[in-house]
Amino acid sequence: MFLVDIGATDCSAPADEREKPGIARIGKMAYELAEAEVREYPFGLAQIEFMGETTAGRAIFGEPGAEPLLGVTALESVGIVADPANKTRKRLPAIPLKWSTLNSHP
Repeated sequence: MFLVDIGATDCSAPADEREKPGIARIGKMAYELAEAEVREYPFGLAQIEFMGETTAGRAIFGEPGAEPLLGVTALESVGIVADPANKTRKRLPAIPLKWSTLNSHP
């Protein structure tokens, strides 16, 4: 089970849990923790499934015993937004895909 964290961009779980499904470490990124400390963590790319949806994204190899987090990028990529006031999730009728006139093709 993952805690939905709208303050987190990427998903994370303890390193030993990330390695079980065979997620390979492919890089490192610096992340700012809740207490404003910056730490570097390895990450891999993972297929992420929740609420009947599938997406993919960075999966951080966190500290042993760390609480697994589902970040906002995974939620938004399948059209789900979190309402922190009501502690609920809401499925959007469609995933926003807005193009500016700068991106339009002739």
